[in-house]
Amino acid sequence: VHFPDTERAEWLNKTVKQMWPFICQFIEKLFRETIEPAVRGANNHLSTFSFTKIDIGHQPLRINGVKVYTENVDKRQIILDLQISFVGNCEIDLEIKRYFCRAGVKSIQIHGTMRVILEPLIGDMPLIGALSLFFLRKPLLEINWTGLTNLLDVPGLNGLSDTIILDIISNYLVLPNRITVPLVSEVQIAQLRFPIPKGVLRIHFIEAQDLEGKDTYLKGIVKGKSDPYGIIRVGNQIFQSKVIKENLNPKWNEVYEALVYEHPGQELEIELFDEDPDKDDFLGSLMIDLIEVEKERLLDEWFTLDEVSKGKLHLKLEWLTLMPTAENLDKVLTSIRADKDQANDGLSSALLILYLDSARNLPSGKKINSNPNPLVLLSVGHKAQESKIRYKTNEPVWEENFTFFVHNPKRQDLEVEVRDEQHQCSLGNFKLPLSQLLESEDLTMHQRFHLSNSGPNSTINMKIALRVLSLEKQARSPDHQHSAQVKRPSLSKDARKSSVKPQVPVSPPPDSNKPVPASPVTDGDKKTDTEKSQAPNASPQWPTDLSRSSSSLHASNFSYSPSHLSVKEPTPSIASDISLPIATQELRQRLRQLENGTTLGQSPLGQIQLTIRHSSQRIKLIVVVHSNLIAFSEEGSDPYVRMYLLPDKRRSGRRKTHVSKKTLNPVFDQIFDFSVSLPEVQRRTLDVAVKNSGGFLSKDKGLLGKLLIPLASEELAKGWTQWYDLTEDGTRPHGAS
Repeated sequence: VHFPDTERAEWLNKTVKQMWPFICQFIEKLFRETIEPAVRGANNHLSTFSFTKIDIGHQPLRINGVKVYTENVDKRQIILDLQISFVGNCEIDLEIKRYFCRAGVKSIQIHGTMRVILEPLIGDMPLIGALSLFFLRKPLLEINWTGLTNLLDVPGLNGLSDTIILDIISNYLVLPNRITVPLVSEVQIAQLRFPIPKGVLRIHFIEAQDLEGKDTYLKGIVKGKSDPYGIIRVGNQIFQSKVIKENLNPKWNEVYEALVYEHPGQELEIELFDEDPDKDDFLGSLMIDLIEVEKERLLDEWFTLDEVSKGKLHLKLEWLTLMPTAENLDKVLTSIRADKDQANDGLSSALLILYLDSARNLPSGKKINSNPNPLVLLSVGHKAQESKIRYKTNEPVWEENFTFFVHNPKRQDLEVEVRDEQHQCSLGNFKLPLSQLLESEDLTMHQRFHLSNSGPNSTINMKIALRVLSLEKQARSPDHQHSAQVKRPSLSKDARKSSVKPQVPVSPPPDSNKPVPASPVTDGDKKTDTEKSQAPNASPQWPTDLSRSSSSLHASNFSYSPSHLSVKEPTPSIASDISLPIATQELRQRLRQLENGTTLGQSPLGQIQLTIRHSSQRIKLIVVVHSNLIAFSEEGSDPYVRMYLLPDKRRSGRRKTHVSKKTLNPVFDQIFDFSVSLPEVQRRTLDVAVKNSGGFLSKDKGLLGKLLIPLASEELAKGWTQWYDLTEDGTRPHGAS
């Protein structure tokens, strides 16, 4: 799949600025007509919630970049991704009358990727039938409250007030929900607002190996066990596995099924945790691009966990296509063993998609001549869902979408009941055997269904579609190699390097020309052996996800490198290096000495060569530290490179190269990554320091030079390789070549 480069769109920002007062009017309407009722319905204590003032402010929303998808998309649609940033001094006042509570918001920040879909394209003005807007995943929301303590005093909120409100807002904006603006009346709004999913992802959450023991004693000398469980996310669908007690090699053997509405853009996210009485410890994460799963159809392998020093996770992933014909149904039923059992639960053979439109001529309910408050209960087997309530009407319009996973459509029924919420009585019902859908054209019915036990002309209008879930294998060429095609975010580190290596202008050692093994499992085992050999000497804080590139595995480097992994900095300071007065003082003194001589020209403290790029597939910033030219002493230094992605200066956010002994021109060739999205990384700064290791009491120990690189560049997705000048405090860095 082609990921086009993000393009700047200043003309769009100028347009938004001009339109901003009118956009504010729309946002105010959205707050009053959509968000306010939703907050009221979220919790009984919030039933008197209302906005008393809404002023979004004069600072318009900014679009930092636009990505247009031109390949692998329907010819009747245009897909744009807008990187949105809004930092606004708002004035939004709210009150909960029941508790005489007043609070407000004085600033809001929103950062995220908004997808805009223009579809269908039509051969008549205005050329676009409708516009759909949504966020692919929850945007980053920050709200600066006033009077939050008043809000926290309201019973039932218990400190989660902003979380409740943010969840409601984001659920309205994140898939599968979307804001749809029809531009042409002929456009079928139901099809746009609730499209049929692109596919179903079946996740076999099987087992893990070699997880970290979090319950350690005596500073890690006595290793304990963990009680691991997993949280799996696809869009806004979240699954949580069972907890396996005291086991570092847990076997879950659980299966989940998730709907995939949009790709490119949606990922499978998995996080493992150790269950604790107070706060659960993090055991690793994994992010897999669903495009790769769709290409392969079936993946069954071990994945190395990210953001932790060790641990692997065994997953089996199946991409199921939604077929509008029943010809493969018997084969599917046999594969999930639904042809033999009589159960209504188990693996799904089909997906039922239901669009609930409206009802007509409903009876009055218990009281004659009074309009009911109708809602609809829908059930298939043991699974039930209900619609929203429509108040005081016998001709309700719902326009809601529902999906049900179906085990065996030949035996199961859809049961529909319309109820009056006010008097808790039935207004009518009907049962539809799903076998009727199997006989319909395209497995779809769109009609008015007559309600039983209801009025003489009571009907309910629904569109119902059944889609058979088929695991289609794609035809492959005979020379197709699985590991070469799939670039997953969690392949072994050697395979990761192959994607960055073309940008590294370093002559490889003789052994680097060996072909990469075809099987990713073998590759992963090789990596594990290397890690095991380093484990005894490794410092617990050393981030093992930074790997040496193949050129640093040369025999001379490898012989001493592991022993230097355990070198700790004497002052584990959270502050940046430049804040240490002794280091700065020494650096200034050395700078004055160097300036007296004229041998070093324009870069008195030396230079460093870096490759920097952002991988949208792995959602990581990748930094390759190549080599370094240092001015320090005649004998040479013991340099290493330390990096932070500011403002994060925690020990866990630190990345360090190995120490290069007695040299003024060290070659590191090490790859590092930081898990961070593109919109987020463009607000961050890379802090690079070249430091001299020396002995613990060495007078030469200290800072050799610094570099601060703001990452707000639009070129970040492409990446670049560049020499940078080192300076005393990292300011005014400029590329040397």
